[in-house]
Amino acid sequence: MLDLVIEARKASIGPGMSVKRILPFRLRRMVGPFIFMDHAGPVEVQPQELYSMDVLPHPHIGLSTVSYLFEGQVTHRDSLGVQQVIRPGEVNWMTAGSGIAHSERFEDPATLAGGSLEMIQTWVALPEKEEEAAPTFNNYKPEQLHVFTDTGVWMRLIAGDAYGLVSNVKTHSPLFYLHVVLDQGAKFGLPKEHTERGIYVVKGSIEVSGKTYSAGQMLVFNKNAHPVIRAKEKATLMLLGGEPLGERYIWWNFVSSRKERIEQAKADWKEGRIILPPTDNEEFVPLPEDKTKPAGDPPPQALS
Repeated sequence: MLDLVIEARKASIGPGMSVKRILPFRLRRMVGPFIFMDHAGPVEVQPQELYSMDVLPHPHIGLSTVSYLFEGQVTHRDSLGVQQVIRPGEVNWMTAGSGIAHSERFEDPATLAGGSLEMIQTWVALPEKEEEAAPTFNNYKPEQLHVFTDTGVWMRLIAGDAYGLVSNVKTHSPLFYLHVVLDQGAKFGLPKEHTERGIYVVKGSIEVSGKTYSAGQMLVFNKNAHPVIRAKEKATLMLLGGEPLGERYIWWNFVSSRKERIEQAKADWKEGRIILPPTDNEEFVPLPEDKTKPAGDPPPQALS
């Protein structure tokens, strides 16, 4: 059974960059361990606009950020000293744990020449025992990720396990994350291995139980549902979910099972105790004004 349809909302993450925000949603904070999802683009970028799109160094705790591109390139730099260009079909999986800062810069020459950019950013909350783990970063190339094809169906397993496949991407709790492309008329089903499951329509439109859903909508299903997804036209989908972790609080770029830990993270960033990327430390995003909002409100800005 379909539990909920989430309509993506426009959110600004900086002067030159707005995104479609899917999670968190007031009626559905998480799908499995996924607590945040942004869809940026597609955008056509002029060279003079590129710098304004950059996401300056900013902090995270208690989560993994997952970056996945359809078009363009992004340069990641973090406080571990990692500098990594991510390209379409690759996965950047950064686990913040006890605290990390990173930036994302749009330095691709093709983008500078007026090319396009489109990407999906998700956050995966960590189990309580992993929330204070040491930060890590991994980049996975397309050839490291399972791809399945059938008549009218193309699927890449980004992370976790689904349909009998297990990803090489290191995760911290049971989950699945898939990039699926369906030709018009093709049919597809949700994986049955996990309790909570969602479908985000990136492009095109699909039909489920006689109703049509279009780009910018996420469909969330209960664990007993086994829907047939039919592409009404060529469609690109992101499927995600997994096992729930329990209540999580989210404020700005911080996620934790404890409100007091988020307060500590605020103080740590404000006082400079979370170090900046050594190769990108000339500017940063300051801590937003609290305005008395309690931990648990959606973050006012974030891409990853």
